[in-house]
Amino acid sequence: MKSVVRFLAVVAFVLVSFWGQPSRALTIPSIAPSLTPMAALNAADAKLVELGNKIDLNNSDIRDFRDLRGFYPNLAGKIIKNAPYDSVEDVLDIPGLSEGQKERLQANLDKFTVTEPSKEFIEGDDRFNPGVY
Repeated sequence: MKSVVRFLAVVAFVLVSFWGQPSRALTIPSIAPSLTPMAALNAADAKLVELGNKIDLNNSDIRDFRDLRGFYPNLAGKIIKNAPYDSVEDVLDIPGLSEGQKERLQANLDKFTVTEPSKEFIEGDDRFNPGVY
């Protein structure tokens, strides 16, 4: 009986390693975004497509600021606490910013955008703790 189980395990291992996983380039999720019409996206996905690579000051969570040097977590927290903003430049008017923080914000204004606050992104404390671990 043990030899049959070993034989089946070896056969399964060989089959999996021979065929392996399908190429990532051919999987549906990798090509679906380019084929999916905007009307088929849910509200959150449509907002992300609209934003592109910019950080939305009214809807992004704290983790979105990690790639900007000197923003995460303190300055990012201040930005989120003082939202919503009418324009990107409004972020410079946050009370209590140090000169260094204002300089960082000024240098990165081109990386930000402002859109209408969306309940899918700002409900509860999701902007401070999006539950991604």
